[in-house]
Amino acid sequence: MRQEERKTIHAAIIGAALFLLIQIFRTPLGNIQNEELLLALYLIAGCCNIAFSFAIFAQGWLFFSDKLSKARLFTSALFLGVCIFDFLHTLSFTGISYIASYINSEQSLWVLTVSRLASSLGILFIFSREDEPVSVKGKKRAISISLLVITLFLAVLLFGENVLPGGPDYTWASTFKHIVDMAVLFIYLLSVAIIVYPGRIEKSASLLIIIRALIFFALGQVFFMNLFSVGELDNLLGMFCSGVAYYLMLTGVYRLTIEEPFHESRLAEARINYLAYHDDLTGLPNRRRLMQRVEELMVQGGGKDKTGAFSALAIMNINHFKNINDSLGHFAGDELLQRVALRIGEEVQAGEELFSMGADEFAFLMTGRSGAESCMLRSAELQRLFESPVSLESGEYHISLSLGVSIFPGDGETAEQLIQNADTAVHNAKEQGVEIRRYIPAMQMKAKERLKLENDLRRALERDEFYLVYQPQVQLATEEIVGMEALLRWNHPKRGQVSPVEFIPVAEESGLIVPIGEWVLRTACRQNKQWQTAGYRPICVSINLSMRQFLQPNLSGKIAAILQDIGLDPRYVDLEITESMTLDKETAFEQLNRLKGLGVFISIDDFGTGYSSLHYLKNMPIDRLKIDRSFVAEVMEDSNNAAIVSTITSMAHHLKLKVTAEGVENKEQLQFLREQQCHEAQGYLFGKPLQAAEFERSFLKQVLRLGL
Repeated sequence: MRQEERKTIHAAIIGAALFLLIQIFRTPLGNIQNEELLLALYLIAGCCNIAFSFAIFAQGWLFFSDKLSKARLFTSALFLGVCIFDFLHTLSFTGISYIASYINSEQSLWVLTVSRLASSLGILFIFSREDEPVSVKGKKRAISISLLVITLFLAVLLFGENVLPGGPDYTWASTFKHIVDMAVLFIYLLSVAIIVYPGRIEKSASLLIIIRALIFFALGQVFFMNLFSVGELDNLLGMFCSGVAYYLMLTGVYRLTIEEPFHESRLAEARINYLAYHDDLTGLPNRRRLMQRVEELMVQGGGKDKTGAFSALAIMNINHFKNINDSLGHFAGDELLQRVALRIGEEVQAGEELFSMGADEFAFLMTGRSGAESCMLRSAELQRLFESPVSLESGEYHISLSLGVSIFPGDGETAEQLIQNADTAVHNAKEQGVEIRRYIPAMQMKAKERLKLENDLRRALERDEFYLVYQPQVQLATEEIVGMEALLRWNHPKRGQVSPVEFIPVAEESGLIVPIGEWVLRTACRQNKQWQTAGYRPICVSINLSMRQFLQPNLSGKIAAILQDIGLDPRYVDLEITESMTLDKETAFEQLNRLKGLGVFISIDDFGTGYSSLHYLKNMPIDRLKIDRSFVAEVMEDSNNAAIVSTITSMAHHLKLKVTAEGVENKEQLQFLREQQCHEAQGYLFGKPLQAAEFERSFLKQVLRLGL
């Protein structure tokens, strides 16, 4: 930034020095009598100005036109008009026969004055305001106004004889033009003052470039005013200064409206990824990152390297942490967690990684161990790190850790299983009062249980044991119900209610999720149509798609057939996918385009917990982001989660996406979301998931009764 500031100061000094040198050598310069040479140079300079002003218009209007901001839109419309005015002035002033027959040389100078007046007023208006996104309506209005002004001016030129000053009857024209020229110079300088205003503490590089452009605009205007007449050379110098100003304006607007937003989006992406995958207190990678890392190790080496070395995961829990936290206070508790993380972190060796699991738990990932015994010995070493006391501000305290260990491949087939089993082991260790406990697998029992659950799932679809519940989605601005999410439930004839957490993963792995998902889609759409037929106000139903469903090549055809069979308008269907479904960008892009072609809405569910990248957000046909309930749950207690929610909401607004927050359970969370301008929310605060009849009584009839 300092370099850009120096360039701006140098531009002001060079401009002032150039003007003074011209005045010092005005006598020899005034002896230049080659009019044809001057006109040729003037034509060249004018053509450059026209090219630069059109480039400013094209850069802001034709390129990336779906992401216009107000500054970029108004600048484009402004310089479209300036381009046309400069075109008419250059051709008429240099005596191009066809144009000169309509506009004489005196009138041509007025065209130049109008061009400079428009540019000065436009720049003052644009850069004295905060930039913000613009709607399609605003885009059309801006170009309409610009074209209307240009058309009216051209009509005056072509059909209004002697209307524009320049004829013999307008003796006052010279004085009036001088006043207008002085006003233009004042407006340019005022624009510089407003941008440099001390209230704006830090100036971006783009604004500094625009300040340099305004300096040369002002210098060119001084030459055009012809205060110290040196013949036709004044206008030529003014035109060259304007050319420099146009070029600087082109560069500044590009950086302001394209380059800087791009860098900001990259920073926002990096911030989201950091906040989502790191613990705010200790700075350690968190549980989400641990899940990714374990999955990566499993994919890369199957849990073992080429020498057959094992991977192990140790979950460490601080014993009696709640007592420490309650007796010494939360500040001391946070300090203790930081000191524990630091002490373990200092002992991390090659092939080892430390993670925060939240609260008083840490995870220690080991790779390259020679066997299970080596993994357990290393775990014992970690436990002995706290034989010496931990120093806090309030004194020294002796603490101890309980460790639970799971070893791959014996203690879990997936990352989730390995982490869960280690967590189970550490809780068992605490219950048994021992320091370290390795997970004891019951693989055979689990396999039998899984097989039985899978068989029951196959029969459940045939026996109509599945049913749907619906949870309302509320617009925060009006508290009006604008949608509902359809959620799958299973009423097992012997087990009773089976949690989706249990049966959904089995359905995914076995492939049963495809027919089950199709049943959910058909049932939810049919129910929505029935409610519409009954006279209730039409609202959108959100339906989750599984990974296996999403990867079906004929998915859009199936959905189209279902909607046509039921007779439901596609705009009342919102299909929810997860971030992981967009990893294969090419396949995801094609599938989403086919789905959008049906007319349905597309949402990203549990946003922020998976593959967070702005790349797919800006390129794929997505309508809405759903903030995961894990972020919303502790938004008032955890500044990290609050920052994530705020960042996601702000980013979605800039990308013109809707935002829905899941898991809203209290008014404090609701108020926070409203302050972040979140569009919609769902959660127990508004209503639990209810079966169709209860949902109709509790929500749809209420809406109808209130006349909403």
